[in-house]
Amino acid sequence: MPTVVKDQSKRTNEVLQPLKMNSAKVVQRKKQDLPAVGPRSMETEQSTSKSKSKTLDLNNVLRLLEGHLTANLKERHMLVLWKLLKRNQIGFLLKDLSGIAKILNICADKGKDQPDYWQILLEAVKICRLPFLKERTSDELNYAQEGIDFISNLGCLMRVPEAEIRQQILESVISLYSSVDEQIRDGLQQTSPGYRLQLLELSDMAQSLVLSMSTLEDQPSVRLQLLKTLKVLSGFSDRNCSLMLNARGAEVICLHMNEDDPTGQVLLSSAEILWNLLERGCKDKVTTQLSSMECVISLKEAFFFQLLNSSHPSDLQLRNDLLVITTLIAEHPNSRLVESFFAKELMPFITFPELKTLDPLVQNLKLRFNHEDLKMKKMMLNLLVLMSKDLAALQIYKEGRVILALLTLAEPPKSTTELRSTSRHWSSVQQEDLQLQALATLTTIAPLMLDDYMSYQGNARLLLLLDWCTGKDVFFGQGHSFHGSGGKGSKKSQMRHCIRVLRSVTSVGEETVNQDLCDQGSIGQLLGILMQMESSTDDDDAATLEMKSDLLLTLSALCENDMHRKELFGSEGVDMTLHFLKRGCDKFYSGLGHNKLVLSTVDCVWSCIVGCYTTEDFFLAREGVFLLLQLLVSSPRCVHCTVLATLLELCDNPNTPPQILSWSDDTGVTAPGLLLHLWRQEEEELGVQRSKQGALTDVQKPLLTQYQEDTQLSYPADMPSAAVLDVSENLRSKIYSIFCKIGFQDLPGLKTKDYVTLSIVRRYLDFKVGEVWQEISRELVLDEVQPISPDEEALSNICRTAEDNARKVMEEQRSMLERQEQEKVGEEKHMYTEMKTHWRQQELTAKTWDSYQAKTSNYEALKKVKAQRRKNVELFRHRPGDEDLRPEQHFLGHIVAVEKGLDGGSGPAGVRVTVARTSMKGAELCRSYPHQNHLR
Repeated sequence: MPTVVKDQSKRTNEVLQPLKMNSAKVVQRKKQDLPAVGPRSMETEQSTSKSKSKTLDLNNVLRLLEGHLTANLKERHMLVLWKLLKRNQIGFLLKDLSGIAKILNICADKGKDQPDYWQILLEAVKICRLPFLKERTSDELNYAQEGIDFISNLGCLMRVPEAEIRQQILESVISLYSSVDEQIRDGLQQTSPGYRLQLLELSDMAQSLVLSMSTLEDQPSVRLQLLKTLKVLSGFSDRNCSLMLNARGAEVICLHMNEDDPTGQVLLSSAEILWNLLERGCKDKVTTQLSSMECVISLKEAFFFQLLNSSHPSDLQLRNDLLVITTLIAEHPNSRLVESFFAKELMPFITFPELKTLDPLVQNLKLRFNHEDLKMKKMMLNLLVLMSKDLAALQIYKEGRVILALLTLAEPPKSTTELRSTSRHWSSVQQEDLQLQALATLTTIAPLMLDDYMSYQGNARLLLLLDWCTGKDVFFGQGHSFHGSGGKGSKKSQMRHCIRVLRSVTSVGEETVNQDLCDQGSIGQLLGILMQMESSTDDDDAATLEMKSDLLLTLSALCENDMHRKELFGSEGVDMTLHFLKRGCDKFYSGLGHNKLVLSTVDCVWSCIVGCYTTEDFFLAREGVFLLLQLLVSSPRCVHCTVLATLLELCDNPNTPPQILSWSDDTGVTAPGLLLHLWRQEEEELGVQRSKQGALTDVQKPLLTQYQEDTQLSYPADMPSAAVLDVSENLRSKIYSIFCKIGFQDLPGLKTKDYVTLSIVRRYLDFKVGEVWQEISRELVLDEVQPISPDEEALSNICRTAEDNARKVMEEQRSMLERQEQEKVGEEKHMYTEMKTHWRQQELTAKTWDSYQAKTSNYEALKKVKAQRRKNVELFRHRPGDEDLRPEQHFLGHIVAVEKGLDGGSGPAGVRVTVARTSMKGAELCRSYPHQNHLR
């Protein structure tokens, strides 16, 4: 061994001596030529020489380790490797990482038979804790792939069974996250911490560490260190989380979380890793991996261990973290919470302490009623909602009397004396949070378990809670929880969630539940609450609007199919409905819930008023139809369907059509004109082919929409076709039905365009029947079915009849449009005639004015006018014989005397009248000579 070391040292000196001499010569020459930069050039040359020597040494080491003749020279290998490590004790160069990785792999493989190589490997891994070195700034970019491969290879070294080596590898990974100031060492520079983290994220280190978890069962200290390392990796990088999930990291961590660990750090670190994976990784992948039977059982064991043995605050937090992970697993559709008996074993703890139980595990549970216990209780209640998606869980709820526990929690707060009677209890703030959480849970679970709900008198309990909410008892709600938002300082939150439960229960349509509510006077109570809320001076907020909408929906569900309940709704309910209809849709898009209030009000009219003559007549007498039509004008398109359906149902009452025909808005639009306008809007939305005037353009497609044209398919017999679905999916059928009620003749306020549309509406049913038959013919062709001759002839006749009807309508529309055009032309001519008359009058006025100016300003013109006037007078002067030529004219003058007749009667037959008469002989006479005659 000494001889080998002496020979190796001598050979090394012989190799380095020429490089030193050459370096000295270069430095001396540089000083003579460029003395100013001599020292810097000397350092550069020395570092270059050292780098070349290192590179040569690294290549020689690889040849020595891999050569056929030198592969078994262990002593020589050890000497060279120790020198290599000593030379790189300040860190590995980036450009050498590829070779270093090969050397480390060779040592790992040789160490299986000769453990001395593992000592070399251990020292090399210790050096990996130091930052990588670079000679130039560009080395980080040029050798980035070498760095990534080196770190990935470092993770693969976890296959070495030596615990100390594994420990050093994990410490080296953690050291990459430590920030080290960049310093110049022997002409080299350290890489930045950010660069090292980028290399780590781009490598496969996280995936390799997860895969090595199964090899650490007999090394608990290394396993704990590995978990801490994975916690760091998953806490700082999304890519590391993705790599860990690719190696099924969530499942691996969960399966090993219950292994023996006196320190208790394994479970804590495992839970934190799972949290990081849920936050930074793909949530679906995590829950899918944790939903396996093995993982759920492992999680169940960990949770119950913490539940029954936790006392320190950190242990309680860990217990709650495990419960949150369980909650996320419950959201997955394939979770095994029921099959693993996790849900069943959890039921006694969920209903504790509201229900007494003899389960020994629950008796050993020590609730301290602190903040952590409150969080656990609320998460358990939330877990009930998530597990209720599995119908198998409902049987477990039934056995565990979950509905009774929730109704007990939802009761009004107990008095101070009742609380003092028990030694342990929740505080008032905690009790409020649990009360609201229980009500929110009942909203989901109660409709699924109506039998239990009725057996535990759920309706009576909720109505009592409503009485308490509307009472005048002093109660200051804290409103700190999620469910208590908007109700601070009042009972609004309790009322809001109680009304939600009633709405969800009644919406199922179970007659026994609804009848039980009505028997207890719920209709009058709900109406009273609505009017009380309306009379309040507070502005409508989101919570108040939601409660009003839910109350209206609850009333609709109670009264929809029962005439007696509609009578109980009565005039008081009609007044309330009219009050909400008068609000209109001004705040429909405010975002607070006015849109829901409008829709629920119209639904309440449909369900609680329509169908009962008493409420209908009262609704019509209070001009409810006018309010619906006004709502149809001001509301957006999404409301039109419900309003039109309600109007159509009201049209069965004979008093409704006259009111519809008598309505008009502020602009003069009548109800028929509004309906026809909605028809045109609907057809434009559906892409129906129409001319600019709204007339038909294709006799084969009088009603066809663009959606029907896009789906030229053959439908099965038990499925409605596109033509049939079109009847229920748009407003045209409802508008046609309303016109059938109010008639198609003598409609007020229609224009030519409206009449053109009305001609299509009148033929809607005929067109729709023809469209269905055309669809049948097309489906027969698609299915390659040949009908028999009589059927084929009937089909052709039906299609021909439909086209003939369309042609008649087109001809009718053409005549309407031509008549309108003629009227427009006549109006235009009349307008031009008036314009000509107006201009002629202006010309005559101007001519008269010019003549007047000429007479007043020019004496000669005045003389001519006077001469012409004399000439005219002489022309019309009286001449002999004119009396014979012109007939005498008379006109009635004045009454001279009136005498009664001899018969004493009244009127013309019994009166003698004497009048004076004046005769006019000619227009040229200046005087007239009156004479008297008697008229009897």
